[in-house]
Amino acid sequence: MHSRSRRHDLIVIGAGSAGYAAARTARDVGCDVALVDPGPLGGLCILRGCMPSKALLASSDALEDALDASALGIEVGNVGIRMPFIAARKRALVKEFADYRIEGIEKFPLYFGPARFVSPTQIVVGGATTLEAPKFVIATGSVVAPATIPGLEETGYIDSDAVLELEEIPKSAIVLGGGYTACELGQFLSRMGARTTMLIRSGHLLTQSDDDVGGALTKYFRDEGIEVVTHATLGRAVRRGGEKVVRYVADGEEREASGEVIFYALGRVPNVQGLGLEEAGIAYGSQSGIAVDATLRTTNPNAYAVGDVTGEYMLVHVAIYQGEVAARNACMSSGEVADYEVVGAHTIFTDPQVAAVGMSEKDLVREGVAYVTGRYDFAEHGKAQCLAKTKGFVKMMADSSSGRILGAAVIGPEGSELIHEVIVAMSFGSTVDQFMRIPHLHPTLAEIWTYPAEACAARLGMKIPGDEQVEMATSVVPAEQG
Repeated sequence: MHSRSRRHDLIVIGAGSAGYAAARTARDVGCDVALVDPGPLGGLCILRGCMPSKALLASSDALEDALDASALGIEVGNVGIRMPFIAARKRALVKEFADYRIEGIEKFPLYFGPARFVSPTQIVVGGATTLEAPKFVIATGSVVAPATIPGLEETGYIDSDAVLELEEIPKSAIVLGGGYTACELGQFLSRMGARTTMLIRSGHLLTQSDDDVGGALTKYFRDEGIEVVTHATLGRAVRRGGEKVVRYVADGEEREASGEVIFYALGRVPNVQGLGLEEAGIAYGSQSGIAVDATLRTTNPNAYAVGDVTGEYMLVHVAIYQGEVAARNACMSSGEVADYEVVGAHTIFTDPQVAAVGMSEKDLVREGVAYVTGRYDFAEHGKAQCLAKTKGFVKMMADSSSGRILGAAVIGPEGSELIHEVIVAMSFGSTVDQFMRIPHLHPTLAEIWTYPAEACAARLGMKIPGDEQVEMATSVVPAEQG
């Protein structure tokens, strides 16, 4: 028998970004809401994700800028790295962010410990406390995907959590994976001095991105000395002397990569283990996460799931958005539907940065949508030339009938900032004709978006006076090609 029992209008399981957003929203609409979390408090983004990684990347980006300063006539001499200082700075920032978040979390009834459903309306926390509620929001996040490569456990490896805690940089590293985390932290390791090899299964980094974007990033990585091996089928990991070796097959040949460390970066999986979801009538998969409908309701009509645990959009801003939607639906029975057309925008903080919003060209072709597209290179852009930041391009896709912007992508300087202009435009249903008429300050990086917009408009038969540059790379794709 459990020692005590409590009842609330809504119980949120998980106090990370999604759960905290759900709790705040529920409180604002008058719900008695409680949070359950096993700790440490703060959430993945603050403790082991966005914030510590961006603190580290700021240092490696600054190092690269210093090394590249000669392009602007600045000679910096010998450039040194103080990794203990970098690690300490990162820890201080994470503590500051976490302390601020914890202040907010502690304003709610908070129960520490792992949660497990014992019925559709009851959970047990830490094996001792029973909580009951008519509504639940599950926001337990994700965990690093288990290693499935033969011999990897015995050989030893580090994951993203361990990379973020490094006090010194290894002499060499093998990176397994080519997604967001692998690219960001793999480039960090390389720039900080590790001889880095990346083994990926696909033909380019960032498999889910369009081929021109992922292919460009792959080229830039190789240009700065990172060995990116594509179409690699991983075999066995072994130890050989003081090094670790990963055997693989590429181009029909058996090969191997060696390094001081193996960085396992093959993704994350929803954190569903031990929740007792079966007892609550909640359908889930160990890889796919908790199944939800458009309102974020699970197969238990009184329970919702948000954030990484749903397995679809593992992005912090999406998790926050889902938490807010689910809380309103749970507390107000509003039936609000989550819309990801613009919310699903994302960015990768490599150098150059990658960002995208809306539908990719892969999406448009797969769904048979007729569209026009325009592209413009930073190498042709005046402000980028002045900054000596000319890697990459922007592109925009528009509906071939209405001209409405369907999607956009950028790989280039400040891509994570530049994408917001298109996010705002798409949020208001802008057409390329409307977009190209928005005044842009000159010279700025942001004005580069006007060129693909003008190219799309020209392809749709709209007159663009006085600018011959709109004749660059435009195309139209008929729906039947999908």
